[in-house]
Amino acid sequence: MSLHVFLAVIFAAALHAGWNATLKLRTDRASAVVLLSIMQAVIALPLLAFVQQPAQQAWAWIAGAAALHSGYKLMLIRAYAHADLTQAYPVARGTAPLIVAAFSYVALSESLSLTGTLAVGLISAGILLIALAGGRQARMQPRGLMFALATAGFTASYTLFDATGARVAGTASGFILWMVIGDALLMCCYALFTRGAATLAAMRPALVSGTAAGAMSLGSYWIAVWAFTQAPVALVASLRETSILFAVAIGVAFLGERLTPSRVAAAMLIVAGMILLRL
Repeated sequence: MSLHVFLAVIFAAALHAGWNATLKLRTDRASAVVLLSIMQAVIALPLLAFVQQPAQQAWAWIAGAAALHSGYKLMLIRAYAHADLTQAYPVARGTAPLIVAAFSYVALSESLSLTGTLAVGLISAGILLIALAGGRQARMQPRGLMFALATAGFTASYTLFDATGARVAGTASGFILWMVIGDALLMCCYALFTRGAATLAAMRPALVSGTAAGAMSLGSYWIAVWAFTQAPVALVASLRETSILFAVAIGVAFLGERLTPSRVAAAMLIVAGMILLRL
């Protein structure tokens, strides 16, 4: 992976941690996720005039990717309903790179070197260690684990879909902007069908934070989709999940979370994987 792609994905990881920290501060996470999706689309719409439009054959990929992103968000909401964020999020994000690495060879004919495979393994191991950091008290309930793993499945699926779709589209920018608009439409339909006008009332106090989270989320995944066209998907997906390092730092600095020895060990594993990606 070239240095400029490496640094861009690290920046995307920091943005990803930022919008997840914003989500963590909201008690009504379902409304927060819907608001995030809407604000992504609001930002994306005017930008469409300045980017190349996707090739005709990419529209099916855009529609499929939008559905998978919406499914991911719905599974994440369910996971948070049955497990703590500090448990569900690392499991969901830590197992996804392993699934991507396993299927990218079949779906995209991309193979990893021994060093790349070891890097993916170290990063995933470090992320999963964070989920287990609390000992017995950190053990997830079966339903929470089930939804977290389902979230990982959706993450891996949309990653492979986005990587293929962006290449078919011939433009990462056009692909990602249309995809987030489709995702917002689906999330709005879900919100109106399940909660009606109550969703709008819950979103109103969070417009500022929702706009910031939407901008960070859009920027993060825009960079990631571009990186999918520049480097092996499994490596980009793994490096992007180092967002957990930034999330831990934000938690310790601003949310009153403790920096335990197990979290330090997990961070060392993740950093070791990052170093291997640059060898």
